Amino acid sequence: MVECARLDEIIARHGERFLQRVFTETELAYCRGKKREIEHLAGRFAAKEAVLKVLGTGWRNGINWTDIEIRNEPSGQPRVRLSGRCLEIADEMALTKVLVSISHISTHAVATAIGLTASHGGALGIGD
Repeated sequence: MVECARLDEIIARHGERFLQRVFTETELAYCRGKKREIEHLAGRFAAKEAVLKVLGTGWRNGINWTDIEIRNEPSGQPRVRLSGRCLEIADEMALTKVLVSISHISTHAVATAIGLTASHGGALGIGD
């Protein structure tokens, strides 16, 4: 769970440098200009943290924020794309897919992630 006001304060303090460090260009393009931009950014931030819990790593061992990208299907459903060290860890865990759900209101954003293996219905690669 992410408090939207706290994330807004961090962005105000650190600006574009923070945004570029945490979010991919695809994520920023999706969130920027939206009526509730900070809620969408907070949702993606929460989703990245939820994915790290699935991987069991936290922010260490060479992991970058942008190793986790949250994209949207045309239907609006969020989709996880892993790269770098996060993809390596997912491969070591035999994860084939990470499902994520994001919800947000004006004050908070929350996300949940679940990792799937081939034997549990993971049909699509998490790195594409």
